[in-house]
Amino acid sequence: MSGKVFLAESAGFCYGVKRAVELAQKTAEETGGCWMLGDLIHNSHVVEDLARRGIRKTEDPGSLGKGDTVVIRSHGEVKNVLDDLEARGVRCVNATCPNVCRIQKLVAQAEQDGRQPIIIGEPHHPEVVGVASWCRHALVFDGPEAVKMWLEKDTSHRQIPVTVVAQTTCIRKLFESSWEILKKECTNVKIFDTICNATHKRQTEAAAIAGKVDVMVVVGDRKSANTKHLTEICQKRCSRVLQIESADELSAEVFKDCGAAGLTAGASTPAGIIKEVYASMSEEIKAAEGMDESFEELLNQSFKTLNTGEKVTGIVTAITPTEVQVDVGAKQAAYIKLSELTDDPTAKAEDIVHVGDEIETYIVRVNDVEGYAELSKKRLDAVKVWENIEQAVEDKTVLEGTVTEENKGGIVVSVKGVRVFVPASQSGQPRGADLSSMIKQKVQLRITEVNRARRRVVGSIRSVTEEARKAAQEAVWSTIEVGKHYTGTVKSMTSYGVFVDIGGVDGMVHISELSWSRIKTPSEVCKVGDTLDVYVISFDAEKHKISLGVKDRTLNPWDVFMNKYSVGDVASVRIVKLMTFGAFAEVVPGVDGLIHISQIADRRIDKPEDVLSEGQIVDAKITAVDEEKKKISLSIRALLTPTAEAEAAEDAE
Repeated sequence: MSGKVFLAESAGFCYGVKRAVELAQKTAEETGGCWMLGDLIHNSHVVEDLARRGIRKTEDPGSLGKGDTVVIRSHGEVKNVLDDLEARGVRCVNATCPNVCRIQKLVAQAEQDGRQPIIIGEPHHPEVVGVASWCRHALVFDGPEAVKMWLEKDTSHRQIPVTVVAQTTCIRKLFESSWEILKKECTNVKIFDTICNATHKRQTEAAAIAGKVDVMVVVGDRKSANTKHLTEICQKRCSRVLQIESADELSAEVFKDCGAAGLTAGASTPAGIIKEVYASMSEEIKAAEGMDESFEELLNQSFKTLNTGEKVTGIVTAITPTEVQVDVGAKQAAYIKLSELTDDPTAKAEDIVHVGDEIETYIVRVNDVEGYAELSKKRLDAVKVWENIEQAVEDKTVLEGTVTEENKGGIVVSVKGVRVFVPASQSGQPRGADLSSMIKQKVQLRITEVNRARRRVVGSIRSVTEEARKAAQEAVWSTIEVGKHYTGTVKSMTSYGVFVDIGGVDGMVHISELSWSRIKTPSEVCKVGDTLDVYVISFDAEKHKISLGVKDRTLNPWDVFMNKYSVGDVASVRIVKLMTFGAFAEVVPGVDGLIHISQIADRRIDKPEDVLSEGQIVDAKITAVDEEKKKISLSIRALLTPTAEAEAAEDAE
C-alpha cells in the first residue's frame, strides 16, 4: 500500500455548483458580459476564471441598474435584494442550487401555515442568510447546544409548532442530534431532511478513506462551508489532515512515513485542481520515501526546549477519555489532563478540542528523564481572561455575560468564567425590583473595578443601558418632525393622558388625543406596557417636550356620520353626558347629538337622569342636522309617540 493515493469518487463539483458555473458561462456568452453578485461559488480559482470570461463581480446590488444582467450565486440571495433588483429592471439569472430553492420554499410555507421555521446550519453562511429571508422570522441554530439553550430560555417555545430544515452542507450528525432534541421537547414538529445527497455521500466517503490512511488531504476554498465540514469529519478519523486550496501548498515533509494518503475535495473544487493535487501528492510521497536520515537529525536539532511556567503552542494529535495529546515541537511527549483542559466537570475533551486543532497552553511540569511534559489549557485561559478583564477597565469595553445568581446587594454575572458582582444600583433595574428575574439573562456591562489578588470584579449594567438610551434619545431629537409616526410603549398614565416612550424619549398623549370617543380616563383605551402607533403634534427641543397624538386625522368623524346617517334615520347611541336641558349622546366616535329634555320621554320629566344614565345605549331618531355648525338633534320620544298623521289614521278607522 506504500505510496498509494486513494481518491474519493465524489470529490469535486456537485450538480448545483456545476449548473451555476455552466449557467454563468452561457449567460456571459449570450450577453457579451454580465455580473455576479458576490462569489458565484466559494472557490477563488473559479471566480477568477469567470472574471476572465467577462463575468464581473460586485458586492453592491445598488450598483446594478436597468439593462444589467446579474447571475445569482449557487448559495442563493436574500429575497428583498432579488425583489429590489427586479423592481429596478435588472435581469436576474437564478443560478441558485435547486436544493437551496426547495429549502426557501419550505420555510416560506411553514410561516404561511403558522409554524416557526428553524434552520440548522451556520448562521452567517450566505445560504442560511438567504433562506432565512424567505420568511419574517426564522430561527438559526448551529447545533444541538444552541437548540437546548433556546428551549431552556423559555418553556413556552415547546408549545410552538415548528418546521425544521438543514443547510444543504450541514454535518448529518449535527442535524440529527438537533432535530431529535426538538422532536422530544416540542409538541408539534415537522422535519425535512434537506442535506444534499451529494454532500452526505461526499462526507461518508471521506470519513471511510480517512480511517485507512496516514495522511488525508482536503481540497477546497477556505471560505467553503462544505470543505470545512469535510476537514472536520476527516480529523475524527485521521491524525494528519491537511486542508489546501491548490497543489502549491503540498510538500514532501507532509508525507513523511506515509504508507497511504487520501484525497477528497469540496463541492466547489474544479476537476482540474483535483487532478493537479492528485499528481502532486503522488510525487511528494515518492520524494518523502527517498529522504535520508539527515532529515531526522535536522529535525531533532530543531526541537524546542520546554521550561515550566512558559506558554507553548502545539497541535492536538490524539484525544483519549482522560487526556489530550499535543505535539509542541519538542522531544518530550506533551499532554493535557482532562482536569487541566476545562473547569467543567461534565465536559468531554472531544467537545472542546479536535485532532488537528492548534492550541495554546501553559507548561505545568517537564520530566526530561521520562520524556514527557504536562500542559494546562485551563490555567492559561484563566490568565488570559483576567488580562482581558483588566484591559476592559482601561478601554471601557462593553462585555457580555450571563446572570447566574442574586445575592445580598446585587447580582452575579459570569463573564468568560469570571464572577462579576453588579450592585443593585448598577443593575439597570428600578429600586426595589426583583433581581431574581434576571437570572439566566444575557446582559451587557462594563467592568468598573478589578482586584486580581482578591479575585474581585465589579461591573455596571446601568452605564451601558444609559449610554444606549442617551444615543437613542439623540437619534430621536435629531430626526423628529411634526407629523412623524413612531411605535411607542405606554410608560405611565395620569388622569389627563399617558406618557409614551418613542425610543428613549417620552412624549405626552393628552386624553383628548387618545380617542375620537369621549373617555373619562385613559385606562378606558390603554394600559401601561401597551404598544401605540403615535405621531408628533408638536415638540420643544429646548424644553425636551413632545406632544403626541393617536387619533387618525385622516378619518374625519363628521364625514363618517354624514356618509352613514340622514335625517329620519334611527341610530343606536351612547349617553355620554347629562345636562339640565337634556342629554348628549355619541352617534359615531367623535360626533355627539343632543336629546332635548322634551324629547327624552313621552311624558313630562323633571330632569334627564330620571330616565337616562351615562353609558346607557338607547335608540334615537335623527330629527335635524346642522351641517354648517355640525350639530345634531336626536329624539327618543319620536320612537315612543305616534306621529299626528298616525293618530289621525287610527281615529279614522
